[in-house]
Amino acid sequence: MFQLDLKSRKSIYEQVIDNIKEFIISGILAPEEKLPSVRELSRTLTVNPNTVQKAYRELERQGYLYSVSGLGSFVAPREHRKFDEEKLRESKETIGRELRELRYLGLSTDDVQKLIQELMQEGGYTI
Repeated sequence: MFQLDLKSRKSIYEQVIDNIKEFIISGILAPEEKLPSVRELSRTLTVNPNTVQKAYRELERQGYLYSVSGLGSFVAPREHRKFDEEKLRESKETIGRELRELRYLGLSTDDVQKLIQELMQEGGYTI
């Protein structure tokens, strides 16, 4: 499924969350698709099952997954995902920080707008 970076500053738990989110956002994991069981994924990644369980619970709390007793965890349809005000605030701060860095590197407003348009097109967003 994905690789973990054992030298990363991010915990294994956070890496599992980030990887699954990326797969969902990029469409690799489709809505209603079943995820590997906790035991299966923990064996594949060679991590403690509690780590995977904790990641699945957090993704469920965030609205990316839902679980069905006895059947497992599934990707939640987009309309069931929760809007996270805290995540929006964090994202705005990150984008602001990156925009300031681009300005520091000498990019003009036009250059930044072109860059954003390129990134949006690569991500499949219509402009």
